[in-house]
Amino acid sequence: MTITVISPGKTREAWLQAALDEYIRRLSRYCQVRLVIVPDAPDSREPGKAKDDEGRVILAKIKPRDFVVALDLGGRQLDSLQLSENLMDWLEKGGSSVTFVIGGASGLASQVLTRAQDRLCLSRMTFTHQMTRLILLEQCYRGFRLLNNEPYHKF
Repeated sequence: MTITVISPGKTREAWLQAALDEYIRRLSRYCQVRLVIVPDAPDSREPGKAKDDEGRVILAKIKPRDFVVALDLGGRQLDSLQLSENLMDWLEKGGSSVTFVIGGASGLASQVLTRAQDRLCLSRMTFTHQMTRLILLEQCYRGFRLLNNEPYHKF
């Protein structure tokens, strides 16, 4: 099984990279994790143009057969148990692979949202795309633990 996360912008903080590495290590018991980092648009760029430019680069990284879940404020909000169930469904539909797409500061381009088969909202709060990667990986790890009846999650 493979989880791919496509996201703009390098992880600049060492502590955050260490946390990402930790969850990638934890997830390795259940699946392979691929982080695909694309360049983020400069802050000086007009937001609509930046979003479209990032969208083209993101779409170029998505294979035609990929099952894509866009992280989007307009997406479905799930609790951890629902996420675990959906994760298995997405992996089945994607032939043991799911691709999550995280947008940059301006969000995701409409063409990326159109390409996605599902949309997920992690929270109504706004997180940096760097933090979103970590939250997503932690929730995927929690989901696998739940699916395998392993201790981690408390209701």
